[in-house]
Order: sequence, then C-alpha cells, then structure tokens
Amino acid sequence: MTARFDLSRPLMMAVAALLAVMIVLPMGWLVVYAFADKAGNPTLANFVTLFTDPDFLDPLITTLIIAFSTSAVCCVIAAPLGWLVARTDMPLGRTFRVLVMASLVTPPFVGAIAWEMLAAPNSGLLNQVWRMLTGMPSDEALFDIYTLPGLIFVIACYTFPYVFILVANALDRMPGELEDASSMLGAGTWATARRITIPLALPTLAAGALIAFLQALNIFGSPAILAIPAGFNTLTTKIWSLFAFPPKPELAAASALPLLVLTVALLRTQSLVLGRRGYAVLGGKYGAPRVVRLGGLRLPAAALAIFVLSLPLFLPYAALLNTAFSPVSSQFVTPETFTLRNVIFTFRELSSTLPAMQNTFILATLSATVGAALSLLIAYVVARQAIKGWRFLDFLATAPLAIPGIVLGVGLFLAYTRPPLTLYGTLWILLIAFVTIELPAAYQQIRSAFHAVHPELEEAGRMLGATRMRTLWDITGPLLRASAIATWCFVFVGVIRELSAAVILFTSETKVVAVLIFDLKESGDVGAIAVLSLTIVVITTVVIALANRLRGGRASLRAAA
Repeated sequence: MTARFDLSRPLMMAVAALLAVMIVLPMGWLVVYAFADKAGNPTLANFVTLFTDPDFLDPLITTLIIAFSTSAVCCVIAAPLGWLVARTDMPLGRTFRVLVMASLVTPPFVGAIAWEMLAAPNSGLLNQVWRMLTGMPSDEALFDIYTLPGLIFVIACYTFPYVFILVANALDRMPGELEDASSMLGAGTWATARRITIPLALPTLAAGALIAFLQALNIFGSPAILAIPAGFNTLTTKIWSLFAFPPKPELAAASALPLLVLTVALLRTQSLVLGRRGYAVLGGKYGAPRVVRLGGLRLPAAALAIFVLSLPLFLPYAALLNTAFSPVSSQFVTPETFTLRNVIFTFRELSSTLPAMQNTFILATLSATVGAALSLLIAYVVARQAIKGWRFLDFLATAPLAIPGIVLGVGLFLAYTRPPLTLYGTLWILLIAFVTIELPAAYQQIRSAFHAVHPELEEAGRMLGATRMRTLWDITGPLLRASAIATWCFVFVGVIRELSAAVILFTSETKVVAVLIFDLKESGDVGAIAVLSLTIVVITTVVIALANRLRGGRASLRAAA
C-alpha cells in the first residue's frame, strides 16, 4: 500500500514563510530608506534632520506631551471609575461597565469629528448653548477643541476604556480575604484601600498607563482631524504630510522608526510589569472581593459615572445624529427642520460613497477570512508544536502589535511600489496591511480557544491515518467554530475602523469608507461625514453583537477591546 503524501508540513512551512515576508519585508525597506539619501547612499542625515529641524522636532515633542498627558488623564478617570464599578454598591454598576466597553465601538477619528461638532469655537453646539444661556458674545467661546488640551481630551475619551477594563478586571479577581484580614486588624475602609487594594491594583494600573501612552503615541485620526486645523502636527500627521507632492519617503521612514522603537520598548515594559504582578492565597479557593457600601454617595457616584460616559458616548452620538438630520450642521434639529437630505446626498449623489463602501466590504471580508484562517493555522502549529521553529512563528504572529499602523503603511508603501511585486494602487496592498494589523488580536483569541481542545482528540485521528490538516479540518476546526466565527467578526470590525495605514496606501480607485470620511472633512461636507460615521458605528455594533451571541456576552466585548 502506497503511503499518501502529507501536505500538512509544507503548508505550515509556507504559512510561516508568508508571515515572515508580511512583516519582515516592509520593516526591512523601512530601515533601508531611513538610512539612505535620495540617491540611495548610506547616510544619517535623515535622523539629523529629524532631531534638529523644528519642523520635525516640534511634532516629536508634541507627540510625547500628548502621550504622557493622555496616559495621566486616563488613569485619573479610569481608576476611580473601575473601583466604583467593581468594588462598590453604586447603582447600575454592570450597565456602566458594558457602556464603557461599548464606547470602544466608536472609531477615535469619528469621536474627534463629533467633538468638533460639539466644541468648535464658532459653530460648536455646546458653545451655542452656552451663549444662549449666558448671553456671551458670538465671538467668544467656552470650549475650543482646536487646541492641544482639546486634542488630549478627545484622545483620552476613547483611550480610558482600555485602562478601565484592566483595572476593573484586576479588582474583580482580587482576593477578599486580604481586605477582610485588614478589617479584622482594625483598619477602616479607606485605610484598607490605601494599604491593600491600591498596592495590589497598582501594577495593573501601570500597565494600563502604558497602553494609554501607546495608543496616544501612535494615533493618527484624532490629530489629523483636530491638530492640523489648529496649526500644529504630531509625529503621525507629520509622517502623513511627507507623502504630499513631492514625496519624501526617506524622511518618512526616518520619522517612523522612533515610533517603532518606542512602541517595542513600551510593549516590552508592559510585559515585564504584568509578568511581575501576582498574589497567591494559601489554603485553596479565595472569596469574592468585599463590596464597599457608599451610603449617601451612591447617587453622586452614579452621576459621576454618567457624566464620564457622556463624553465618549452620549454627547458625541447626539451631535452626529443632529448633524445627520439637520439642514444646517451648526443648528439644532427640530421636528420642523428634520430632513433626510444628508442621507440622500451621501448614498445617491456622492459618487465616491458606493465605491468606497464596496472596497471596504471586500477588504473587510477578505481580511477577516484570511486573518481567521491564518490565525487558526498558526495557533494550531504553536499549540501542538507541529513544526520546528514554532516559537519563532508565535513571535511573528504577535510582532505586529509593536508596529503602529502608520509605520506599517510607510513600510508597505516602500516595499510594494517597485518591481517585482508592484501592489501600490491595488486592493492587495491594503489587504496585506489590514491582515497584518489585525493578526495579533485574531491569533490571541484562537490560541486561547485551543486550550479547551485536548490534543488526544487529534491524536486519535492521526492514529487512524488522518494527516494533521485533515484532523484540523474534521476534528479541531468544528470544535473551534464559535471562536473562529467570532474572530472573523472582530477582524471585520477592525478593518472597517482602520484609518492610519489606509491613509498612506489608498489611491482614488482603492478608497475605503474611513478614508472617504477623512477626505470629506477636508472638503467640509459635514452632513455626509455624520451619515457615514453613523453607518460605520451601526455596522460595527451589529457585527460585535453577532460575535457576542456566538461567544456569549461580556467575554466577547472584552475580547473586542
């Protein structure tokens, strides 16, 4: 009997090679261009310019100020709110937790646009209300979103949920016996919090601060919406501007490398912080954490939580809805002025809407399918140690976490605008970018699901003559179906939200909805912007709701976050 040729090993090796090319090739060209002049000769002149020319040095300093400030603001907001939700009897605590996680559905650049509608100095709705209430002159404003503090505020609105989730989850898992012992020794509630609760939660809060710093460091959409009109740049917007005619790819590459190095260093620091965190209770299971009774502070605490949630959720969505259905974006909509004109204009008269929607759905579907399949294969190889070098494959699958979207966009632009593989101007280059960006989250979800599938099931199939790929298809795959579908949904959502890489790689024929919204911002079509922004949010919400049904409620929201 002739043995069948097993394609499993060659296929897995091909996946490893593909993953290496996806990540190493663009990063390699990034380094080559960063250390070369226009003629291709080796030089350090690009970095001299970066760290001495005010046109580059000022955005770098501004970016660091924003990152540090955002991190501090997020900790100040998220730590008390996480404690109120996780450890007190504040009313509607579970609802607040879900709403904070739901705020992550809003793409940050959409949030920036909404806050522009709310707090622009002249036309902002909040400023108009303030003028009506106080009689303030029309040339004065209470809020001005086109400032550095305004930008920090908006970025913090859509970054603090990451810190909140970490802190709340850490407080949920904290052993109640430690606090009980403190109380038995005579310590009051606040003394126990100061001596027990806060020290145990502090490493997690530090990790959350690093995540907030990282998010603010690499964000592109919000600074592009608010900083450029205010007359200043961040490092990401400066990198984007270097692709205007005449393009300066060598300076863009040199500007991108500090972001990449700093991101890697921060992720390594976060790993060390979380790796050292821990506590153990001797004697078996530990009890639930103590619930702190707020007494007369219950309602003020709930009011504080509602106010915090109004900043990323209630007020921005009210502004988007008002603008979408108002004939004049700077006026409040009434039953008499309610109109569908903006909706009709966006989907019938705006010629770029349908092609952008089509490109977005094609890319989201393909990216989700390729990303989920790649994640499944890589997770299988790593979980079952199916080939030599599986640790390196695990590293490659998580490495894109350390590559900011705009940095990856620059690397892909440099790699695929030349023979033999000229992909710039096609959807393929965007597909590579989106799969690479979303791969780490997809891989982490699938890999965690593999822990629930015992390898004995696959070994039984192998003993009966099945190949590794056949056992993965017939045995492991069906058992992981819910996780795989949920992963598909989350990659789909991530692609719809992605702007930073797309804004570097798109052309007029490959524009996606996020880039279309960004372009409409420059042309001033505010009604169409509101309609498209709400469309993105609705699609994202529906897909996440579907994933929640497949995986079961709150766990999926945490995975999406």
